[in-house]
Amino acid sequence: MDATQNVETEELMTCLQIQLYHPLQASRAPYRLLPLDTRRKHPAEDPVRLGRDAQACTFALADPRVSRKQLALQAYRTASSSDMLFSVQNLSQKGRVTVNGSALEYLERAQLPEKALIRFGEYEMLILHDNGDAKGSFEVEFGVLTVSPSREMGVGTPNTTPVMESGSDNFNNSIPPLRSPGPMEMDETVMYQSCSVFLS
Repeated sequence: MDATQNVETEELMTCLQIQLYHPLQASRAPYRLLPLDTRRKHPAEDPVRLGRDAQACTFALADPRVSRKQLALQAYRTASSSDMLFSVQNLSQKGRVTVNGSALEYLERAQLPEKALIRFGEYEMLILHDNGDAKGSFEVEFGVLTVSPSREMGVGTPNTTPVMESGSDNFNNSIPPLRSPGPMEMDETVMYQSCSVFLS
């Protein structure tokens, strides 16, 4: 008897490909805690948590502007499909998470399509998943994009300001605020400054 007949067929695992982008990422410093370009096996019953707290989250971003626990990705199945599906939940009490332009408030959850653009603060995450037949686990693979995925997908620029969960707006005194890559209207600022000179 051929020995290969006794070997179980290896199951193909679903893979979540998470591509990150930030307008100020040239140094890649925020990603130093992530296992970039490496597939990590993850149990299907456990959510994948992403935030700045490496103890509380599965994967961490080294950025004080990110919430301690930012979001969670949860695998699930339905009776009508054998595919592993995923949802995203906003875990940040201070900041919004958007999925393909739709905002999620604290603890709100949304189903992820096969191609999803998630944004929080100035971070953009393009998530794709390749379906497999394994039921007990899936793989996660992080990468870094050099071009904003929102431009390619035609989704508008975010208008939310990232706020740390454990602090107040005063933390911006020690950390300079991130600027939006979109155009700025300078006329009102110039007009305000010129008026204040005449009034003083």
